[in-house]
This record gives sequence, structure tokens and C-alpha cells, in this order.
Amino acid sequence: MRELLQSWKYYRQFVGTRGAISALKGKLRGKPELLQVSYPSIRFPFYLRVPSSDVGVYAQIFFKHEYTFEVNRAPEFIVDAGANIGLTSIYFANRFPSARILAIEPERANFEMLVRNVAPYPNVIPVLGALWGEIAELDIVDPGLGNWGFMTQTKDNPSAESMHQIVSGMTIDTILEMYGLQTISILKIDIEGAEREVFRSSSSWIDRVDSLSVELHEHMKHGCNRAFYNATNKFDKEWTQGELVYLTRTSGCLKQPPNS
Repeated sequence: MRELLQSWKYYRQFVGTRGAISALKGKLRGKPELLQVSYPSIRFPFYLRVPSSDVGVYAQIFFKHEYTFEVNRAPEFIVDAGANIGLTSIYFANRFPSARILAIEPERANFEMLVRNVAPYPNVIPVLGALWGEIAELDIVDPGLGNWGFMTQTKDNPSAESMHQIVSGMTIDTILEMYGLQTISILKIDIEGAEREVFRSSSSWIDRVDSLSVELHEHMKHGCNRAFYNATNKFDKEWTQGELVYLTRTSGCLKQPPNS
């Protein structure tokens, strides 16, 4: 009963009474319900699965404001790697309507939600795939952290947590070539430990990234922090917001907050 009450308070805080009721129904039925949500600064409604970690992602973006930052100039191309159900992408699409946004998500159920949520935004390009250090076929792994915690691994290195979902691994070099880019304005990465592989193989592209927003997962995969900081020592400015590390160049589009 205590757990149920805590769950009710949590969902009511972020998605209101209607959302908490839907979460309770979903919990009793053993299957999440689809909840349509409207937010004042977002042009179109979007969808969350309740109960699920979708609400935690929603809280991170719209209540904790971890992706809220000031800019020196509007970004032109944003990569949202680990886009989950698309909430960061739609936040960026509303704030920077002239930017093209590449939303990359490897897990199929999340990707279906992503496609649904970004459908009203022609400047958001959904891609079923995973950012990696090389072109490779990858398997999705479920370590039991919910819909926001899926990991990737090479197909020839199976584990007990494998979901047997094969997805294409892509590199930043591939993205730059495919979309004819000289630079990426903002590279947002939340890929549950795969940042180790990505930044270990970054020498050919890191100078073409203007600003970074990265969630590091050293607790999930040893070597993430070292790979990230070894690759990014030419960035001039660094600060943190919540679980995110921000890096930008002096001439970058992101503006470092005062006193950070």
C-alpha cells in the first residue's frame, strides 16, 4: 500500500491526477497505458507510456530543465543520440524551429513512440539505429532499468540480457557525410555506456562538433569518463546540469551559464 501511495504521488506530481489514474490502471493491468500530454511551450501534444520511465524522461526535460541552456546563436544541426521517445527532440524543435534535428534511437518500442511524437515536426528526422565507434551490427541489451536504460553491444558478444534486436551501429563520420555537414551544432548523447566506444574513435570528427551535452555512464561501463575527457580536451568551457556534462568552444553556439 505504501509503494502504491508513493507511486500515485510521483505520477500525480508530473502528469496530474488523470495521468496518475492511467498509471494505476496500467499497473493493475500489467501493461502501460498511453497518455496524451500537453505542455504550455510545446506546440503539439505528445504521448507517454504510464507507468514507465517515460515520465522520468519527461520530468528531466520539462521540470528539471536539464536541457535548458542559452545560446550565442541558433543551432543549425542537432544530433539527439539516445533519443528515447523523442521528448528532447521535440523540446529542441520548439525552441529552435529552424534547426534540423537527427533523433537516433536503437530500441524498437521506443522508436515507435519517437516516430509518433515527432510526426508533427518536419525538421526532426527519426532514425532507427545506435551511435557507436564503428559501422557494426549491434544487439540491444536490457539490464532491467526500464525503457530509458537499454544498452547496445556487438552482435558477436551476446549476453544473458540480450533482447535479440539487431540494429545498425553508426558513427558521427557517417552522419556528417550522409547529411553533407561541415559541423554539428549540438551533439546530445545519452546512450547508456556506448559513449565509451563513440569517444574512443572520435579523432576524425571531434573538431567538427561545436558543443556537447553528454550523460556519462561510468557506473554502467568502466572507461566512459576517460574516453570522453581524453577526446574533448580542446573544448574551452565545461559545466554540469543535473546528470549532464556540457562542453562548448569559445566560439560555440552554447553560452556558458554565469558562475559555472
